[in-house]
Amino acid sequence: MKLTSLATHVVAVPPPHIGGMYWIFVELETACGIRGLGEIYSTAFDPNALVPLIEDVFQRHLEGHDPHRIERFWRAAYSSGFTQRPDPTMMGIVSGLEIACWDIIGKAAGRPVADLLGGTVHERLRAYTYLYPKNAAGDYDYNDPDLAAEEAVRMVEMGFTALKFDPAGPYTQYSGHHLSLGVMDRCETFCRKIREAIGARADILFGTHGQMVPASAIRLAKRLEKYDPLWFEEPVPPGQEAAMATVARATSIPVSTGERLTTKYEFQRVLQEGAASILQMNVARVGGLLEAKKIAGMAESFYAEIAPHLYNGPVGAAASIQLAAATPNFLIHEAIMDFSGFHAEVLKTKLVVEDGYLIPSREPGIGVELNHAVVAAHSPYRGERLHLQMAAEPADVKQFAPAKG
Repeated sequence: MKLTSLATHVVAVPPPHIGGMYWIFVELETACGIRGLGEIYSTAFDPNALVPLIEDVFQRHLEGHDPHRIERFWRAAYSSGFTQRPDPTMMGIVSGLEIACWDIIGKAAGRPVADLLGGTVHERLRAYTYLYPKNAAGDYDYNDPDLAAEEAVRMVEMGFTALKFDPAGPYTQYSGHHLSLGVMDRCETFCRKIREAIGARADILFGTHGQMVPASAIRLAKRLEKYDPLWFEEPVPPGQEAAMATVARATSIPVSTGERLTTKYEFQRVLQEGAASILQMNVARVGGLLEAKKIAGMAESFYAEIAPHLYNGPVGAAASIQLAAATPNFLIHEAIMDFSGFHAEVLKTKLVVEDGYLIPSREPGIGVELNHAVVAAHSPYRGERLHLQMAAEPADVKQFAPAKG
């Protein structure tokens, strides 16, 4: 079996851009006509600028090769240009192409990818969602704790047993910084009102997007401990595992991290330092399915769990669900509500969410196919914004008051 062609689709996500501004899908095809689908989560450059890089990686390391040889491809790309070090852009590209190879392997074998990664452990997967509260005008409003509490009740009634929110902004490119008293009051207000609204029916997951210095993270964690969050996510910027470990040792709240990390080498340092007990790799960035499985295995030996990150498209979600289904130390998986809306429209068949649980596909491969008419109608992305962006100015404590109530 030989790979012969590549197609790349940069798909613009329509407003309100839930899941990011765009998604990057890749399709590989073999000489015998089997097509594989993958998704690339690479966010530092204009997605259209990545297209020639994706083509270069395919031509150098995959074209004419057998898609079964995942290790050969991974090592060739990881070592490209005499590098041999974690690179988010290269690993994002590798991830999408590697997922597409696994999709081909599964289709050729007539088995879902989970069966090829060790076999299904979980028939259904506990899921959480961000809160997406709307105000009276129908607009998303993330600054009102009362609206957040109302939305939390609605999500619990849909079956979700965990809910995530992140009121600690602004998220500035000048992080880490020290949160103001007003912002810390706002964070505590959100936790208090959501906990009062849902009681013990669901876990609360507190996100911070790596914006704090350790001292500030510890101060905030002390305030939040009384609400018993399941996790305190990425309390300091990525890259200094010892600093995150300082936070982890100072709080009873489990620390989670990993959406911005890539390869087993970065996650090894997190585990070795005791920086986090919950790993949030994104399979569309971390280096692909096999790399994510290796990280999960390392975590298992440290009695740590995985909670795959997913703020991108449904192809990456489908692949990640297959990983989670085959992972003994799986904790919970990110969902984007029930994956309706554009997440459903861009696929031929919607991802299945039942009573707050993800149901892994038993179709061969990763279990999803693109709706090419919808893809064509939303391609290519022509906006200027990247997938996600940080505030361009440093945090100003005078601008950020506590939440009302």
